[in-house]
This record gives sequence, structure tokens and C-alpha cells, in this order.
Amino acid sequence: MKLFKFDPFLAGLLIAVLLATLFPCQGIAVPIFHYLAISLIGLMFFLQGARLSRQAVFQGLVAWRLHSVILLCTFVLFPALGLLAYALFPHLFMPQIWSGVLFLCCLPSTVQSSIAFTSIAGGNIPAAVCAATASNILGIFITPALVSVILHHDGSAMGNPMDIVYQLLVPFILGQICQPLLGAWAHRNKMLLSFTDRGSVLVVVYVAFSSAVVEGLWHKLPLEQLGVIVLADIVLLFTVIIITTCISHVLRVPYEDEIPIVFCGSKKTLASGIPMAEILFPPATVGITVIPLMIYHQIQLFTCAILAQYFKKKMDHIIAMREQTCKTPPPPCKT
Repeated sequence: MKLFKFDPFLAGLLIAVLLATLFPCQGIAVPIFHYLAISLIGLMFFLQGARLSRQAVFQGLVAWRLHSVILLCTFVLFPALGLLAYALFPHLFMPQIWSGVLFLCCLPSTVQSSIAFTSIAGGNIPAAVCAATASNILGIFITPALVSVILHHDGSAMGNPMDIVYQLLVPFILGQICQPLLGAWAHRNKMLLSFTDRGSVLVVVYVAFSSAVVEGLWHKLPLEQLGVIVLADIVLLFTVIIITTCISHVLRVPYEDEIPIVFCGSKKTLASGIPMAEILFPPATVGITVIPLMIYHQIQLFTCAILAQYFKKKMDHIIAMREQTCKTPPPPCKT
């Protein structure tokens, strides 16, 4: 039941959207909140760099046997599915929503929830840690490149991808440099850092939706379009879950490794995705562009919570069968 309790972060996202709708940031407050959002994003990635040990970063970058499958699913399978859907149904969404769907497909996997669900399901936790770490570190480079290539037809609607380096990568590297000094403090204050991470996302959501509301977001986005976005996100998530499961069976990986492949390979990060969108897209379009990501985030949490329970039961059964096999004495030799 703990998996389905009310999420305060979800409540914060809804409140941020509501505040932006009723009291959008305007006038002299716009540059103030804009630079506040940039500062908080830089702080978030600095603390992420300070939090990760050098060993975790190294393992995340070089352990390719299992991670290659997850990275291919994250940065190849997802974009391919997004482009296929766009080719088949180009008029399903307005251009900004399609940009949001394709941007969602280019993002790295989550870290905390991928590891948490792998742990709940009894899977290979070190593999999940390394895979999620590698996905997020490489995503700083890969996501802007993918977005630039996939959305080349609308290049005028993109920001400067080099801002990713200045606002995300540089703070992360500085955090890594300071990791020997701040690493122990960061681990002792995980709740404070979690509040900082989520707080920065909420500020960015408020700024993004404020710009979108001023530009007439809720007049441009009909209610039925939201329903279609929900349906499209559900189809996308379940398609990737099925494909990652099939790939695991074809490769005959151990079941404890199949679990992180499914969870890490099918999830997309909201915590890093919204700051990246703030950098890559103009302020007037960020609010509507991140709607598919925000909806996908909630669907993936609910779905993976159910899936983790199923994996847990199956993993317990496999462990019981292994223990029973170990305890069974060998048959007597015939003379």
C-alpha cells in the first residue's frame, strides 16, 4: 500500500501548474524567476555530482555488458518509436506536443525510482545503480544531440544546446571535483538534497507554465488532446516494457538482470528532463512541450509499482526453486 500513497511531489507539480495558471509570472518578475530557475538547476546538478562517488560514476560509464541493452533501449528504441509514431500519425498532435513526445523519447532514464523498483522486485540492484548512473551522465551529451537531430525540421524552435554544457555539465563536473569534500555531507543530508532537487523542478515548472499560460496554453490545448496524450504515453510505455522483456528472453539474461533492464530501459527522468527542456526550448513553448513528460512520469510510476510486485513474486519463486535444488541430494550411483 505504501507504493500507492499520495505523492507530495505530484501535489507540488499540480500546485505549481495551478499557481502558474492563476498567477502567472509576468513583467519584472520574469527575469528574476528565470535566473532563479537557472541557479537552482545548476545547484541541483552540482549536488548530484557531489553525491555520486567516483567509483559509481566509473562503473556507470564502463560496465557495458548489461548497460548496453538499457542504453540502446533508452537512446535508440525510444527515439525510433517516437519517429515511427510521428510518421504514422503526424496530425495526431499539434507541433508543440509532438516536440514534447519526441523530446520525452530522447531523455535518459530515472535514477531513484529505477533503483527503488528494482530493489522492491528483488532484482540486480548494483546493475540498476550503474545503468541509471550511466544513462544520466551520458544523457547530458546524448539528449541535446538527439533533440537537435530529431527536431531539425523545426530548428528555429530550439534553444542553444551548448547551454546544457554550461548549466548542467559544468556544475556536475564541479560537484565531482568537490566530491571528496562534500560526499559524506551529501549522504548524511539526502532529505535536504531531495528537497533541493524537487524544489528546483517545481520552480522550473512554474516558470515554464507561466510563459505558456501567458501565450494562451489552455486555449491552444483542448481537453480531448490531453486524453490523447495520456493514451499515447500508455501505449509508448507498455510497448517498451514488452520489447525490453522480449529482448531479455532472447538474450537469456538471468531473471535478476531482466528486472533492471525492464525498469531502467522503460523509464524517463522528470527531474533532469524539465531543466533540459528549459534550456533547449524557448520559454513560450516549454510549458506545453513538457506536458507529455509530466503525464508519462506519473503513468510510469503507477505501472512500475504494480509490475514490481509481480516481479517480486516471480523472483521469490525462482529463489525458492534454487534453494530446493541445492538441498536435493544427488541420486545414488548404480553399481
